[in-house]
Amino acid sequence: MSTSSPSFDPPFDPGATAPSGCPVAPGAVRLSGASYQQTPTELYRSLRREHGAVAPVLLDGDVPAWLVLGYAELSYVTTHDELFARDSRRWNQWDSIPPDWPLLPFVGYQPSVLFTEGDEHRRRAGVITEALEGVDQFELARDCRRIAERLIADFAGSGRTELMSSYVHALPMRAVVQMCGMPVSGSDTQQLVDDLRISLDAGEGDDPVAAYGRVGDRLRQLVKDKRAVPGPDVTSRMVTHGAGLTDEEIVQDLISVIAAAQQPTANWICNALRLLLTDERFAVNVSGGRLSVGEALNEVLWLDTPTQNFIGRWAVRDTQLGGRHIRAGDCLVLGIAAANTDPEIWPEAYVGAENSAHLSFSSGEHRCPYPAPLLADVMARTAVETLLEQLPDLMLAVEPAELTWRPSIWMRGLSALPVQFSPMAQ
Repeated sequence: MSTSSPSFDPPFDPGATAPSGCPVAPGAVRLSGASYQQTPTELYRSLRREHGAVAPVLLDGDVPAWLVLGYAELSYVTTHDELFARDSRRWNQWDSIPPDWPLLPFVGYQPSVLFTEGDEHRRRAGVITEALEGVDQFELARDCRRIAERLIADFAGSGRTELMSSYVHALPMRAVVQMCGMPVSGSDTQQLVDDLRISLDAGEGDDPVAAYGRVGDRLRQLVKDKRAVPGPDVTSRMVTHGAGLTDEEIVQDLISVIAAAQQPTANWICNALRLLLTDERFAVNVSGGRLSVGEALNEVLWLDTPTQNFIGRWAVRDTQLGGRHIRAGDCLVLGIAAANTDPEIWPEAYVGAENSAHLSFSSGEHRCPYPAPLLADVMARTAVETLLEQLPDLMLAVEPAELTWRPSIWMRGLSALPVQFSPMAQ
C-alpha cells in the first residue's frame, strides 16, 4: 500500500478573489505558544478586548487569517454560504503556502464533502446522513457498553490507570471503526487511528501530510473491499447509495466521518471526566442527580468544547463582519470555543446545561450532518456512565494543577488523565 503524501488541487480563480499577498492586519496575534495552548480562554478574552468579535491572527508560518470570536458573528458566517464559502481554492494566500505546511491537510482542497458547496454539498451530505441513519442508536449504546466493559476489565485490577490511552481514545475509536465495517482491533486499525490523530492534532516530530496520505490509502482499500462484499455498515451504505459516489468521493467523506467521530468524541469524554474529577460543583450535581450525564456533557460543550477552532471559511467577496473589512479570498477561522463562551450570550458567566444552542457541531448547511451529534452523544454518555458505574470511587492520581493540555489550537484534550480507584477482583 502506498504511503505517499496526498496531492492537493491548486487554487482556482472564481472571478472575485483578491490578489495574493494579503497584508497582515495591525495587532495580529499568533495562534500558538504554550500559554495559548494551556489557557486559551485568556487569549480569547484579550483578543475580544483589543479587537472585538473578529480578530486578526497569524497561523503557522505567520500566514494571516481572521479568528471569529463572537457567537452572533460565527452564527452569521456559518449560515451565509453565499458570503463565506467552504471551497478553499478561493484563498488569496496560496502563493505563500509551502508544500509541507502543517495545516495543509485542513485547507488543501480535496474532493470531500467538507469543501463542496450548493447542490453538490447537499448531495454528498445526504449520502452521509442516510448512511448514519442506518446506525441503530440502541445497538450502538450496547456495543459501546461492551467495549467500555472490556477496556475497564483490562485495568480494573490494578487500581490505577492513565485514562486517555487506556479508555478515552480507545472507546470511540473501536466504536467508529466497527460502525464503518473495519476490524475493531489489529495493527492496521490502530495505525489508521494514529494517523488520523496526527492529521488532526500533530505533535512535535509528526508529519501530518504523510499521515493524511496513509489514512486515504487505508480507506481506499476498505471501500474496495465493501464494493466486493457489502455489509451492514456505514461504508457499505455509502458504496451502495443511489447517488453513485465515486470511490474517491467516498474515501474523502469517510475521512470526514471518522475524524469527526473519533478525536472530538474522545476529547468530549476527556473534558467531561476532568470536570467530574476536579470541579466539586460539577461532580456533586452529577452524583446527586441534579444533573444527568447527558446534561453534564452538554455543559462541557459550552465550557470546554473539544473542537476549539475550525479552519475555515473563505470570503466570496469583499464584505464586513464584526466591524472588520474582510477581503475576498480571506480565510476565517471559526472560533467555536470563544463563541460558546461569548459574554454577550452568558453575561453572568452562567452556562445552562439544558441549553443546546452551542456551536460545537457548527450551524448552517455545513454543520455536522444529522444524526452524527446524536451518535457522538451515545458514545460519550455510555463511556462516562459505564466508567462511573464500574469504578464509583474513581479519583485523580495527581493534583489538578499537574494536568496538561495537548499542544493544539484546534482540539482541546488532556495529554494524560491518571486516575486511581479501588481494585476490582478479576
